[in-house]
Amino acid sequence: MTTDKSVVVVGPVLAGAFVDSLRRNNSQIKNDRAIAIGEDCGLLFKRLVEDLRVNVRRMERERDNMLDLSPSSSISLVLASDFDAAGYVNKDIELGVKIRNEKIKLEIAEERYKYLFGGEL
Repeated sequence: MTTDKSVVVVGPVLAGAFVDSLRRNNSQIKNDRAIAIGEDCGLLFKRLVEDLRVNVRRMERERDNMLDLSPSSSISLVLASDFDAAGYVNKDIELGVKIRNEKIKLEIAEERYKYLFGGEL
C-alpha cells in the first residue's frame, strides 16, 4: 500500500501484452485494424492478379497449341477428312472470348490495386 490515500493498489500490478492491449487508445486500435485489413486485401488482390495472369497465359498457349495438327507425333498429320473445321473454329472463338474477358478482369484488378494500395504489382 502507498501512503497516498488517493491511490489504492488492490492485488498485483498487471503488466504484459494483454494488459497493454486493453490500455490502447482508440487511434491505436483503429491503426492496427487498418493495417491488418489493408494487408489482407492487398495480398488477396495480388493473388487474384497473379491467378488472372496465369489463366490468360494458359489459354493463349492452349489456343496456340491448336495450330499443332499432328495428333500423335511431330511427323504425323491430321487427315483432311478427319479434321473437324467447325469444332476448331468454335473452340478458337470460345478461347478468344475467354482470353478477352480474363484480360479485362486483369486490367481492372491491376488498376484497382494501384488505386487502392499504391505502387506496382
